[in-house]
Amino acid sequence: MPNPTPQPSFVLVRPQMGENIGAAARAMWNFGLDRMRIVAPRDGWPNQKAVAMASGAGRLLDEAQLAGDLAEALDDCTFVFATTARPRELTKPVYSPEAAMKLAADKIKAGEKVAVLFGPERAGLENEDVAKANAIITVPVNPEFASLNLGQCVLLTAYEWRRQAETIEHEVFEIGKSDWATGAEIEALVTHYEDRLEDAGYFYPPEKAPGMKVVFRNLWSRMRLTRADVQMLHGVMRQMVRWKEKGD
Repeated sequence: MPNPTPQPSFVLVRPQMGENIGAAARAMWNFGLDRMRIVAPRDGWPNQKAVAMASGAGRLLDEAQLAGDLAEALDDCTFVFATTARPRELTKPVYSPEAAMKLAADKIKAGEKVAVLFGPERAGLENEDVAKANAIITVPVNPEFASLNLGQCVLLTAYEWRRQAETIEHEVFEIGKSDWATGAEIEALVTHYEDRLEDAGYFYPPEKAPGMKVVFRNLWSRMRLTRADVQMLHGVMRQMVRWKEKGD
């Protein structure tokens, strides 16, 4: 059975080697974490090399949630961190692992669902992945040798979580008469706006459209929206479309 203690989900995005997935599972379990989600593993799932490397933490692999894409993996999450060592052109707050896990602990105490993204071994997370996160975690490593393997990055983050979580007591944070919007609800809202803006010719010229959409999604991820906010914004867009059609 999963550990009932409130904790973040660690999301491995397109991991390439089963051994690294197993090492990540072992690192998580070292510090009492067992909520693993795996997005589109390169070598398929389940993976025997992952089981062998997990060395006693195989239960995490048995209970890991498998997702076809990142949006599916973040369906129920309300705050997302992305781990990356590379500089990004996206505007986001950047935290050390210690500060990030302190913030994660505070949010989980308040009843939120937090996820931490870890990218594939060869090149890390893509900008399209980072655009779905609310904040970035960067480890202060040697700038001349900044590369950490997947297991190491998971270990560092899990260790900082353990330091922050030992005194956590569960409590519910009330935000009026609503709850924080989930990943699935935000995804549906962004898609609604993208589709209508596409119809209006906003994403122009065509060769710049993919980059414009990444920046657009990054804008939404920086806003903390409740379910009531999401419903209101859906209604705003629907009314604007009706008004335009009526005018035509």
